[in-house]
Amino acid sequence: MASSTILSRKMIKLLSPTPPSLRQHNFSFMDCINLPQYTPIAFLYPKPENYNKNQISQILENSLSKVLSSYYPFAGRIKDNNTYVDCDDTGAEYLNVKINCSMSEILNNSSNDAADVVFQQDLPWCSTLNRSPLVVQLSHFDCGGIAVSACMSHKIADGYSFAKFINDWATTAQHVDFKPSPQFNASTFFPLMDGGPNIMSINASPESQRHVSRMYNFSSSNLRRLKNSITGIQNPTRVEVATSLIHKCGATASMENLGLFKPSLMSHVINLRPLIPLDTIGNATCVYSTIAMTENEIELSNYVAQLQNIKQQVRNELKNLDMNQIVPYALGKMKGVVDMMEKDIFDIYLSTSVCNFGLYSKTDFGWGRPIKITYTKYPMKKSFILFDDPSEEGIDVLITLPEDEMLIFQKDKELLEFASPIVQSIK
Repeated sequence: MASSTILSRKMIKLLSPTPPSLRQHNFSFMDCINLPQYTPIAFLYPKPENYNKNQISQILENSLSKVLSSYYPFAGRIKDNNTYVDCDDTGAEYLNVKINCSMSEILNNSSNDAADVVFQQDLPWCSTLNRSPLVVQLSHFDCGGIAVSACMSHKIADGYSFAKFINDWATTAQHVDFKPSPQFNASTFFPLMDGGPNIMSINASPESQRHVSRMYNFSSSNLRRLKNSITGIQNPTRVEVATSLIHKCGATASMENLGLFKPSLMSHVINLRPLIPLDTIGNATCVYSTIAMTENEIELSNYVAQLQNIKQQVRNELKNLDMNQIVPYALGKMKGVVDMMEKDIFDIYLSTSVCNFGLYSKTDFGWGRPIKITYTKYPMKKSFILFDDPSEEGIDVLITLPEDEMLIFQKDKELLEFASPIVQSIK
């Protein structure tokens, strides 16, 4: 396995200090009920032309300093048992790292454990207490390729907010006059209230059970074929059909491993924007679930229909709510999901999508688009993270399952008809 050497470590300060009036950023109700963990993402680029290592790092440091002036809570410290951020301008942690292998060793490895090397050791998915909410790492490979990775506290940002920050950072690197306009006002839409569910232990992996992650790609052409294979469903989305097939293959692997079908529950996340303004930064999501009680219900047409109907029902209900009703509604949905998970009668799957956020097309820091975006192994068992592939028409999926079930899953003929294990090489 490739190893890394830290060349330098520093705190990136804000270009413009935070005004005293903004010193305390209060968390919203949605922020408070989220896990205090770092969510990671990494962008891999081939060797930048016309830039040396020092220039690359300088571009990233200068633009990060500038964009943090607008995203000032990301450079503060989380305080008071995860209830607010002290926007004290401490800065974001920034590492410059040498990786002692070629980038192709990461891209050609079907085990996503290989991607861990482009993140600070043991940081992804760990607690964010007493550390910078944002940790960035610039990794230099032997071949000249680079990776720009970031770990963000889930207490302070959901997937949409994280993507918006990364996109604004890249735009800042290329355009001197660009000024982002994030709004840290989520607490006005989602005020604090009692009765938050306990989500700390949902789907935590037993220590005795090893879990592994693999990346699969659904090309745009295969997604079209998959859609065409599903009958009786009107205009299913690429996320709906990909999620349903992965769930079916995962449930089939579980059934083969157990020797019987176990009812399954999958939680999904829906973005509450534009019910609230698109510039609102923080956590603004609603959780809902789909359930398959019988083997017939995991069949693609049946499951896509259920997923589509429930998602549309949630959207319709949200659309008809007053702003002050959204938090009680979202809380009720989450409590319902948590209560069912705690009954221990279901196989639990977690699914989330960060598709359509422009993570490829909008993350050019000046040396071109990334050739690969990746996460590291997720610590929650039976989880799917869907994001765009480089074409932004296909889908890459990070799939985490118990090791014995993954051995069955990755041989599934229906899965392999539409999805391919990701192995990618560069010149």
